[in-house]
Amino acid sequence: MNQRNYGMYALAAAIVVVAALIVGASLDSLVWLALVAACPLMMFFMMRGMHGQDCGVPLTSGEPSDK
Repeated sequence: MNQRNYGMYALAAAIVVVAALIVGASLDSLVWLALVAACPLMMFFMMRGMHGQDCGVPLTSGEPSDK
């Protein structure tokens, strides 16, 4: 279950943008929304990429973990 569905995310985002333009939102407001949403979205995708990595080991130990 490690498939990347970035195409589906892009399609969903395109549908949202087109729907917002159809109901009367200005392109300028959509650009601001994209800039504001960029930070949380990047955090979401980066944290999903860390799944399964051992992040609990302190960096100062110098010894490999016994896992």
